[in-house]
Amino acid sequence: MGLMAYTLWLLPSLFAAPAIGARALVARSVGSGNLLDARRITHQALFIGMLIAVGVTVATAVGGRTYVAAMHLTGDAADHAARYLAILVPVIPAIMIEQIGIACLQGAGDTVSGFFARTIVNLINIAVSATLVIGIGSIDRLGWEGLAIGTACGHGVGGLIVLGLLLRGRAGLRLRCLSLRPRGHAIGRLLKVGLPGGTDTLVVVGCHLVYVTIINRLGTLAAAAHGLGITIESISYLPGSAFQVAAATLAGQHLGAASPQRAVHSIQIATLAGGVLLTSAGILFYFCPESLTAFFTGSADNPTAIITSSLLQIVALSMPFLAVLMIITGGLHGAGDTRWTLAITLTGFLLVRLPLACLLAWEQVPIPFLGIEMEGWNLGVQGAWYAMLADVILRSLLTATRFWHGGWTKIQV
Repeated sequence: MGLMAYTLWLLPSLFAAPAIGARALVARSVGSGNLLDARRITHQALFIGMLIAVGVTVATAVGGRTYVAAMHLTGDAADHAARYLAILVPVIPAIMIEQIGIACLQGAGDTVSGFFARTIVNLINIAVSATLVIGIGSIDRLGWEGLAIGTACGHGVGGLIVLGLLLRGRAGLRLRCLSLRPRGHAIGRLLKVGLPGGTDTLVVVGCHLVYVTIINRLGTLAAAAHGLGITIESISYLPGSAFQVAAATLAGQHLGAASPQRAVHSIQIATLAGGVLLTSAGILFYFCPESLTAFFTGSADNPTAIITSSLLQIVALSMPFLAVLMIITGGLHGAGDTRWTLAITLTGFLLVRLPLACLLAWEQVPIPFLGIEMEGWNLGVQGAWYAMLADVILRSLLTATRFWHGGWTKIQV
């Protein structure tokens, strides 16, 4: 379950480059009143997405088990993960349409359509998964495969909803199949903004996958506690993600309307509002971790629950910094300033989180290329989460510095 949670984060992130580029450029175009350009960008983003979707679908179908093995998952867990991936393969194009289509609509100022589509995705996922996992009436109990089928059904319907909205026309955007042919200039603009932003997103996901392999080497209990901790922590991502989208859309539209001060103010307000919500979640994590973990495990005395409670208290300290990092990064992406965010991400993960996680979590840390080992702190999964805390704090400070510098308001897209 832990690895599939990361995988369901990874798959949409593979389409981040056209999605981030499209959101920024559509917002600029709408802000300047140029809807024709916004439609052109939407078509080119979906064209790029189709090419990526073909490659990702084939790679997942062929290399699913190789991917699972690379994540250091073994035994029955590896078999379950491989079956889950196989069931997801047919809906990868639908995931692409969800990601890129919703990003275009958000750039045009329509955040309701994405909310509606993803609500339906989750409701169908819950209904189908629960029915197939448990088995109701004449429907056979499928267990683990039922979860994967529920996820696939949800994303399949979500992709069709977004496609239908774009075909009918929404927020000034309307999809025409004949307009999906490639246009070099528009693709170049998209990639100029989207490639660094998409690489930024993929680096985050890729480094998280490396991070989880570091934790998986600590054993099943550590991996389970980490997975549960991430699940509970993800609840706080929801308001952060919402204000991240708001910051991106408003920053892009105000810059398109030649109003940089309003762009700055929009990001500030979004960060303040999101910061209050995430900090409140952090307070809950710190003072009530046992209640939260017991809800998922059935007992606060469960070994997984005990470790997870300590992890929640660690991550609670990062919540204000995480709000700054998420929301300001969204604003910078909306402005088209994706190169600096990529540099900040690389700095935080490669120089802080991953090496520090090895040092704090493991008893012995191998030194690459030298064939020697150094003594680690042997703090287990808690040590890895302290490394995550240090990384989030550093990246939030660097991101805030870039924001206050103001160079992002002069980016030409």
